[in-house]
Amino acid sequence: MKNNILIGWSLIVGAVGVFIPYTILTVTFNYPDVLRLPGGDILTQFHTGGATLIFTWLAFALLGFPLLIAYILIGQKYEAHIPHIRWITTIGVLSAILQMIGLLRWVFVVPILAQNYVTATSDQLKEAIVVVFDAVHQFGGVLLGEHLGQLFTIIWTVGVSLLLLKIKVIPKWLARFGIVTSFIYLLAQAELIATVVPTFPFIGIAGFLGSTLWLVWLIILGIIFIKKTD
Repeated sequence: MKNNILIGWSLIVGAVGVFIPYTILTVTFNYPDVLRLPGGDILTQFHTGGATLIFTWLAFALLGFPLLIAYILIGQKYEAHIPHIRWITTIGVLSAILQMIGLLRWVFVVPILAQNYVTATSDQLKEAIVVVFDAVHQFGGVLLGEHLGQLFTIIWTVGVSLLLLKIKVIPKWLARFGIVTSFIYLLAQAELIATVVPTFPFIGIAGFLGSTLWLVWLIILGIIFIKKTD
């Protein structure tokens, strides 16, 4: 029972921990819309945010750490009943690590680029800095954090929903909620393709809606684990 409580609270604390800095960034940094602005505009806005903005990104990267613990504990708890839950757990752990790496670029890489950009003495130097930022942004953000990180999160969510339903740990409606949420979240991948193929169609709200519903799903799953007696 203690293990269930730890899993439950890790899911809830992790979900809330992600939601708080996410909400702050939407207000103070126009996140996530700011991600698709020209590099120079992003760097200028970031520099204006100062240390407060940097620490907000740090919180965003680290406060979701309890989810990593929950992924591991769920896998350990049920691996005797479902041996192949191990690879689902591995994917969940990778999703958390990849997203954390993507977010930490705003703490350890972007501040230096932003400082150099606003103090650059020539347009040529500014253009060079923007090229570096765009490469970091596309690799660390779009590829690692948003594409692989979110895609692995979706796979973990669907896998855990089906496996926990199979052994009757969660009700059917919650498993369906997790799958539907994952599908909505998956639609956000189209926006990532649009960063390199501008004409590719995408639904702008899919990322926000999918991620928000996913956090709600995590909280509900956490409550169910806390109430479990076995």
